[in-house]
Amino acid sequence: MYTNSNKIKRIALLTSGGDAPGMNAAIRAIVRTGIYNNLEVVGIKNGFSGLLKKDFVEMKSNSVSKIISRGGTILKSARCKEFKLKETREKAFANLREMGIDALIVNGGDGSFRGADLLSKEFGFPVIGIPCTIDNDIYGTDFTIGFDTAINTVIEAVDKIRDTAESHNIIFFVEVMGRDSGFIALYTSIASGAEATLLPEVKTDIKQICSYMEQERRANKTSGIIIVAEGDKEGGATEIARKVKEQLPEYETRVTILGHIQRGGNPSCKDRVLASILGHGAVTALLEGKQGVMVGMAHNRTVYTPLEETYLKHDQIDHNWIEVSKIISL
Repeated sequence: MYTNSNKIKRIALLTSGGDAPGMNAAIRAIVRTGIYNNLEVVGIKNGFSGLLKKDFVEMKSNSVSKIISRGGTILKSARCKEFKLKETREKAFANLREMGIDALIVNGGDGSFRGADLLSKEFGFPVIGIPCTIDNDIYGTDFTIGFDTAINTVIEAVDKIRDTAESHNIIFFVEVMGRDSGFIALYTSIASGAEATLLPEVKTDIKQICSYMEQERRANKTSGIIIVAEGDKEGGATEIARKVKEQLPEYETRVTILGHIQRGGNPSCKDRVLASILGHGAVTALLEGKQGVMVGMAHNRTVYTPLEETYLKHDQIDHNWIEVSKIISL
């Protein structure tokens, strides 16, 4: 069991799981807040896999120069299934102590936080999480780093797709990311004026979609955009479009899967600010003696949530928003 009787002097950080725009801004904030507080800062490349391989790099102020505007992560990211094993976490802890590291900051999603929480609990080691995922499904924060950039990327794409849809009287089924969470789909549907939204949180009724499209045709709307979350139980945009085509053969349909372009690109202003505040908040939390928590933002205030809650609970879609999206799409 780790006992830190001395003041924290040396911290490490890593980025884990899927990349999200704004991760670099968070790295920058962690490094510079650490240096401001006279801490040594160590970067770990390739997430928990890099921790196991001792892929460490000393971080200085100039290490993070000009990265706030860059997407992705300069430390690279990876998924590490081996971290589910206790003996693997024991090795990780030993590597941290060998490097003289007193605390760890993990930038990632719920899967990363599960591993971080176990590391913290099993060895009493100070760990702080920062929510980085375009899915926006982490409990304990209003928004996650990367979400705002991702939805703006989708909006730009859908606006262009609509031009073609209207020019050729086509129904486009546009698939967006989000795993089993409909945040990206719901936000972009409302913002783009989509005719329908299919979410994992709401059972998809193919007959109802077809009835709606027929109603739209009678109203002289011969084109449209239907936003489909990738986790939809009916099988995603391609399968749903096929099922609709079977029932409405007279409609011309197309499928666009936006895929990983939603993860890339320069982070938006909102993501850069959020990442900077949470990065600063993570270091501050360690200096205040906090551990085993995620730093988030709720009602424009920095808040701390036990890591266990971030992966056992899930942020929920506001069903009032679903009703709004239906009404204003008529």
